[in-house]
Amino acid sequence: MRQLREAAQAGQREAQLLLAQASMEGRGLQADPDEAFHWYSVAANLGEPMAMNMLGRCHELGLGTPVDMALAAVWYRKAAEAGLDWGMYNFAHLLASGNGIAQDHAAAYRWYLDAAQRGHGRAMNFVGRFHENGWSVARDTSEAMTWYQRAARAGDFRGQANYASMLAELGQLDEAVHWLQRALDTGTPALAARLRQELAARPHVRLRELAGTARS
Repeated sequence: MRQLREAAQAGQREAQLLLAQASMEGRGLQADPDEAFHWYSVAANLGEPMAMNMLGRCHELGLGTPVDMALAAVWYRKAAEAGLDWGMYNFAHLLASGNGIAQDHAAAYRWYLDAAQRGHGRAMNFVGRFHENGWSVARDTSEAMTWYQRAARAGDFRGQANYASMLAELGQLDEAVHWLQRALDTGTPALAARLRQELAARPHVRLRELAGTARS
């Protein structure tokens, strides 16, 4: 940690980013969100894209600084424009919700799509949702299923659940069960609770049986 701090103080952006993350998580030193915010700020202002993204997250969640959604949007946008997929995804989220910035579903879709095309699994799932629901794009369940499949294969548990739901509607139960089990194994307790309710109401016995495996 001493060497890392010396490198950060010498202006090495990677060291600054690593020191910020260690300070935020308390790895190798006592957790200190204020110091983490400081080093994210330094690295971001030197042009480090991930630091820009993390600075946006600090402003969004109030980590080492008061919550400021407008500043979160500013830094997520900088990270997105610097080509970082996480910045694109987070900026798209704010655009979709209108939180900290004017709501713009069309722009949100473009950023989600850009992140998805760079391999971002969570963004793939949201591209699928836009097509499934017809948000700023033509409603296209086939396109939605394609993106849900990509998200599922990329390891996104929400994408796995959404892909499984579409497979079940098509009667492809073996594959649906496979992806539902993956989503239950890797997803959050909140997702498991939602799936438990949905599966319990399904007409197929195999799907209802899965409801008992979902974590509460």
